Amino acid sequence: MAIHHLEPQPDNLCFGCGAANPLGLRLSFELDDAARRVTARVRLPIAYQGSGGILHGGMTALLFDEVMGKLNRLHDVRAVTAELSVAYLRPAACEEDLVLTATEISRDGRNLNYEAEMHDAGGRLLARAHARFVALAPRA
Repeated sequence: MAIHHLEPQPDNLCFGCGAANPLGLRLSFELDDAARRVTARVRLPIAYQGSGGILHGGMTALLFDEVMGKLNRLHDVRAVTAELSVAYLRPAACEEDLVLTATEISRDGRNLNYEAEMHDAGGRLLARAHARFVALAPRA
């Protein structure tokens, strides 16, 4: 069982996972090939709140997009998000530990279907998401 640690790359400008973007989040991930799962552990500062210390819903969607996007590595393809649906179940707090886990559901040709969940440090389910990515080309 191979687990890969995906760290921000110095030449990557991606807002979510790149190290070259001075405003970016510089997210790290663990990719488990055998389980076909990606995990991210994050703690976002209060600057990303919607109000009242609650993580902005757009940031929640971005985190889901990032963690599910890393599943594309299982197929060694570059892919773009075609659809993303988020169910916000409980408020996620800024400045608290969050765990996101994404798993592969299916592949139909170029369509890659994933789901993910966000939990707080106590294990409470805060949100869940589904996404469809479309493969563009093999990874360079």
